[in-house]
Parts: sequence; C-alpha cells; structure tokens
Amino acid sequence: MSDRRESWSRRAFLGGLTLAGTVGLLGVRPEPLAAEPPPETTKITLVRIPSICLAPQYVAEELLRSEGFSEVHYVTKSGVVGGEEALASGEANLHGHFAAPICLRLEAGDPIVVLAGLHSGCFELFGNERVRSIRDLKGKTVAVPELGGSPHVFVASMATYVGLDPRKDIKWVFHPAAEGKRLFIEGKIDAFLGFPPDPAELRARKVGHVVVNSATDRPWSQYFCCMLEGNREFVRKYPVATKRALRAIIKANQLCALEPERTAQTLVERGFTARQDWARDTLASIPYGRWRDFNAEDTLRFYALRLHEAGLLKSSPQKIIAQSTDWRFVNELNKELKG
Repeated sequence: MSDRRESWSRRAFLGGLTLAGTVGLLGVRPEPLAAEPPPETTKITLVRIPSICLAPQYVAEELLRSEGFSEVHYVTKSGVVGGEEALASGEANLHGHFAAPICLRLEAGDPIVVLAGLHSGCFELFGNERVRSIRDLKGKTVAVPELGGSPHVFVASMATYVGLDPRKDIKWVFHPAAEGKRLFIEGKIDAFLGFPPDPAELRARKVGHVVVNSATDRPWSQYFCCMLEGNREFVRKYPVATKRALRAIIKANQLCALEPERTAQTLVERGFTARQDWARDTLASIPYGRWRDFNAEDTLRFYALRLHEAGLLKSSPQKIIAQSTDWRFVNELNKELKG
C-alpha cells in the first residue's frame, strides 16, 4: 500500500482522479457494473459549510465525475442550519449532517431522507478545571449558538445519558460558535463542544482539556456522528444517480482515511479551510475508513432515544426510522464495494 500511495502523484490527486485510477488506492473493488444504467441526471449539487469533518463530500468531485456527473456544484452556506435548509428546499441534492440534530429536522417535517452513515468521531467536549466529566456539567455554563442546534443537541444527549436533565442542570448561554470558543478560551464559560477545526486549535493553544472525544470514548465512538442525507424528491426521482453519488462519497471517505496530508492540502487549495495543519490533524483523527463498522439505523435510534429523554423529541425512534430513512443504496454498496 505504501508504494501505491507514493506513486499517486499530487497532480492526479488534485485534478485527475478516475474510478479506474483510484480503486486500488481506496481499497475497494467494485463488482462489475455493466448492467447498472447511467445516472438519470448528470448534475448534482452538494453543500459547503465551515465544517471540515465533511471533507469526503468536498473532495469527491472527480469521483462524482467518474460516476457520470458532468456538472458538480457546491452551494456555500454559513452554517449547519443553512446547509439543512438548502437540502430541504431542493437547492442541494445531498449533504452530510450530524446524527443527533437530524432527528429534530426529521420530526419537523423536512423533506429529507437519511441514506447512510459516513463516520464517527468529529465532536469533542472541552472543559475547564471544574469540568472533568459529563456529570460535572451540572450547574455549569455552556455556550451554544441556539437551542436545537448541533452543539446543544449533542451536549444535551451526553447529559441525558449520564442522568442529568439538560433543561434544568446546565446553564445555557447563546453565542455564535466562534464567540463561544472565544469565551471558553478566556475562561468565561465552563465547557465548549468543538467541531473541526476547533478541537485542533484548542489543543494547539493548550486551552482546557478533553472531557469527551467522540472518536475514542464509548458510547459515542460506537455510533456515526455524521450521516449522508438526500433531498426526498431527488432520491425518489433519481435512484441511480443517488446510488452513484453515494458510492463516490464513500470512496472519498476512504480517500480521507488513506491520505490525510494530501486531502488537507486539497481542502486548503480549494478554499474549504485555511489551516492545512489543523485540517491534517482533523482528518488523521477521524475514522473515515470505518463506514462499515457502525450501524446507521442504530445511530438514529440511539440519539432519538437520548433526545426523547431530554424532552427535545416527541416522536419515537421507530417512527423517524420508518418514515425518513432509505438504506437500500448503502446495503447494495456494502455488497459491491469489497475491501
């Protein structure tokens, strides 16, 4: 494998990836696809938000082209909510999103379908000297952008799991993510939930300590943190295109796992992030290559139960899974893509 990595030129990585040229590198061998029809549409739109844990969808462009998409577009949004709104409206066709808040979007009636899990391990809870465990959050101050947003939902899930009531036991203050990070750095709040590249920055600056690392700490490390969703109408109308796009993004997942340094360089050169060192550290720490190891349906069930206990979700996990998931594509790819 090391020889193949070295022989994979920077030029090929940045602009010339093809299905034939990357199968060996990515460690997946497709079964013959001669009988598979071309995509019903040759245009696909993904979302770009300031979260580099979604690197697979950012570096999948050439792999998508190899699947028959001649037009690959990215719509830029300022945050997670904007990305979900773009998917729900049909402005975007596919998008990666955090597992826990997906449940809230589904209950709210967004016309989206969850297709697959992507990876685990992209969020980390940092605490000050007064917060050494999740239970220590009782009576402490945590900054989140909004109720129901990704940081709030994940922290609430963790608190509920250890027996806290996030509605009563935690002092929530509301600030944009960058402001919340600054307040934590200045010692004005007790805990901060970071998504890439924030954890890399906090470690580099030696601020606080990690209370929960979702890549290594159970039970969080046993579930997906990011999942791939599709616009419901796009998936219904273009099933072949959906499967082909999912295949490309899964292969891009492997790309991030095998080549974090070069992937980070690409993210910087294409303007997805500014710091190559932080991007490299993020890519190296997230288990992208383990997309087979976790169960997407179990992930939604786990977080839906936590959010139901926290009073944030009224629907049962069974209802959410039955109405808003479609695992047929990833099940087929599990058989076709052999390591």
